[in-house]
Amino acid sequence: MRIIAGTFRSRPLQAPPGLATRPSSDRLRETLFNVLAPRIQGAVFLDLYAGSGAVGLEALSRGAEHATFVERAPAALKVLRANLERLNVKSGFKIHAGSVSSYLRRGPTESKRFRLVFLDPPYDAAKDYVETLGMLGGAAASLLDPDVLVIAEHRRKERLEDAYGSLARTRLLEQGDAALSFYSVRELA
Repeated sequence: MRIIAGTFRSRPLQAPPGLATRPSSDRLRETLFNVLAPRIQGAVFLDLYAGSGAVGLEALSRGAEHATFVERAPAALKVLRANLERLNVKSGFKIHAGSVSSYLRRGPTESKRFRLVFLDPPYDAAKDYVETLGMLGGAAASLLDPDVLVIAEHRRKERLEDAYGSLARTRLLEQGDAALSFYSVRELA
């Protein structure tokens, strides 16, 4: 696993041991960031279920202003902190060591709203997708920039809903066994 492009290009990253954390593949991250390229510069990025931090670190490498990492697994947090240290990232990030739902319920603590949100819960945690996307499209919407793009990585065979509250799917990209669902804020009638 490595950083694909930007300031930290080709720098290796650690992944947590075992199968509890499934890092996004380099190829899928490259596809994701090709789509995000016009929006990444200066963005405030939220990496939910961050694991090793590979996606948020890729965002910082490509010019995001700030990344917030949310992760609760101790082994993943240890690797995330090691990856930040390995890349010598000293600022422009925040780590929330706890559950995604507690972070979203807590409400905004950052001064800026998130323009890009990435979530990659464990594939078998279907309820986490529903809960997290539901909160982002509802009670936690105050965390989001009006021009937000929320991206959920999921199994290709697992179909997510077309809408969650104020969020509506605008794009679906499939690659191998994985898929990326892109959501934007829709106008509610």
